Amino acid sequence: MDAKAVKGAVGSTVGKTLLQYVKWEHLAAGISGGVVATLVLHPLDLVKIRFQVNEGIGITNRPQYKGMLDALRSICRTNGFAGLYQGVTPNVWGAGSSWGLYFFFYNNIKTWMQGGDAKYALGPGKHIVAASEAGLLTLILTNPLWVAKTRLCLQYESAGTTSKGVYYNGTVDALLKIYRMEGVRGLYKGFVPGVFGISHGAIQFMIYEEMKNKYNMHFNRSVDTRLTSLEYLTFAAVSKTIAASVTYPYQVLRTRLQDQHRSYNGVMDVIKQILKYEGLMGFFKGLVPGLIRVTPACCITFVVYENLITVFQKYGRN
Repeated sequence: MDAKAVKGAVGSTVGKTLLQYVKWEHLAAGISGGVVATLVLHPLDLVKIRFQVNEGIGITNRPQYKGMLDALRSICRTNGFAGLYQGVTPNVWGAGSSWGLYFFFYNNIKTWMQGGDAKYALGPGKHIVAASEAGLLTLILTNPLWVAKTRLCLQYESAGTTSKGVYYNGTVDALLKIYRMEGVRGLYKGFVPGVFGISHGAIQFMIYEEMKNKYNMHFNRSVDTRLTSLEYLTFAAVSKTIAASVTYPYQVLRTRLQDQHRSYNGVMDVIKQILKYEGLMGFFKGLVPGLIRVTPACCITFVVYENLITVFQKYGRN
């Protein structure tokens, strides 16, 4: 057999091996966790996004808030309780598909790295590699939904349209108008800082997995031993808080690039303007509502996910 044939045979074997470890229950469990968390905590996400773009210059007709509670009251007072769920549809789509795809890719890659042996502990380095690959694949597939979510969350009561007179009437309408007016490039605004943001998930999953492994090993148990909801809750909260605090600035950059009320000439332009007009603290705008939202959201997602996986395993679907 010549070299070309050998290479083809090896590639075929690797492809079958990867497919062998595909488990769709991770996708279903991830989607469920992401949807539940989003429905419960979307108002805080709305406030975080509005704080992130409030640069204090240029856009004078943005609503001004004195703090998180003032923002929630103001939005509710102007548009009613439903106003707190502005942009919730793409957020549900985005969070559901993102968590589902992330868990799906991550667990399949991790299982492939383990050779199908769930009792084999990968270590921090391989956890980061698996999480980074899963993050990139997820970002490529879901970025348009995050652009639509940001645009809908930034349709203010006093400035619903952009300078071009564009109004988005729902998720599908937003996606179609963005594509028609800005092309594929418009659907992928904020992609570059999103790539940097892959480190967020990589750090989070590395810490989460290592805590679970060390915890089980401390009690002389196999690393794949199922834990209680409280234990999953604790590990998810700690890992998410650390990851969110360390990588938060990329979220501000991403949101500003997706903002329909302002135009920037790329990531470096956003960074320069924030430094010039707002200083270093400008990169952390919206951090408080972000942490208040993201930590319980992550906890809800992980607890729903882990418990559904336990159910799948119990009934022999894993």
